[in-house]
Amino acid sequence: MTSVADAARDNAEWCDAMCRAHGAPGTFAALAWTNPARTPPFYPDAVTLSPDATAADVLGHIDARPGASVKDSFATLDLPGFEVLFEGQWIHREPPERRAPAIAWEVVADAATLRDWERACFDGEVRDLFLPALLDEDEVTVLCGRRGGAVVGGSVLTPREQVVGVSNVFGDASWEGALAMAADLYPGRPLVGWEIDPADAVRHGFTTIGPLRVWSKIA
Repeated sequence: MTSVADAARDNAEWCDAMCRAHGAPGTFAALAWTNPARTPPFYPDAVTLSPDATAADVLGHIDARPGASVKDSFATLDLPGFEVLFEGQWIHREPPERRAPAIAWEVVADAATLRDWERACFDGEVRDLFLPALLDEDEVTVLCGRRGGAVVGGSVLTPREQVVGVSNVFGDASWEGALAMAADLYPGRPLVGWEIDPADAVRHGFTTIGPLRVWSKIA
């Protein structure tokens, strides 16, 4: 059965892939993934992998100055000097069935398309967050949906042995497209992810399986 631990591990692997793309990979230990370097914007400096993780398992392995953030995957930590930035829910879905999406979807395969993808994701702005090195990652699949040739939606799939992570869902018909592409590319695997507000995911067949918190170091 898919668990919060499966979802948290997938999310930590995705965070590490993003950090590798920026030249600063993190480290996996039994209870947490951590990164001693400051991670890219929107990505935590640590992700707990077990409800047994404590403050000592993360704070001694990151740059814990103001601006640091920790994803408390099981909503169990007490982090002195940190405050809860937001809360969310882990989500899970049984393997989707193959069906044709409303718009055309494809795997992003080149730097130019990835740049268009990022521009669409950030409402016309390119932030150099999603770098071309991500396209070389075996366990990262960036998806884009097009209408009239323009990128109008997207998501990221992170296939693992037992599950497929779904993240960075944005734009038109994107949950529908992510499900269709997951069914086509990785048939038979359940999906996991997390959302601050899981309502859209729930409408597309996901269920919530547990809470998480993101902590931020107080300035």
